[in-house]
Amino acid sequence: QEQLEESGGGLVQTGGSLRLSCAASGRTFSSWTVAWFRQAPGKEREFVAGISWSGDSVWYSDSVKGRFTISRDNAKNAAYLQMNSLEPEDTAVYYCAAGWLYGAIRPNDYKYWGQGTQVTVSS
Repeated sequence: QEQLEESGGGLVQTGGSLRLSCAASGRTFSSWTVAWFRQAPGKEREFVAGISWSGDSVWYSDSVKGRFTISRDNAKNAAYLQMNSLEPEDTAVYYCAAGWLYGAIRPNDYKYWGQGTQVTVSS
């Protein structure tokens, strides 16, 4: 029943920053685990970051630890991904997802998905 929509992608130079937003229209957003995934051309969709329903627990892929920060604001039905020190390898379509499992990192563990937003990092 949740509908998710990402925004904030764009073109940035190596070392730059972007902040992605995920807006939810459902009525139970605060009950869901939320995650960010990304998919580059010719690659499988991969986990980036996750956050529990209360926001008190987060988990990241090794490739983005120390550079990306996931957060959420349940009062605004929104989640965010702050991306710093961006590298060309971060270039991908980024997706917001919501699911029911704590700590999940597999795409098929998430039920609701946004349409994606393009992030391109140039050197």
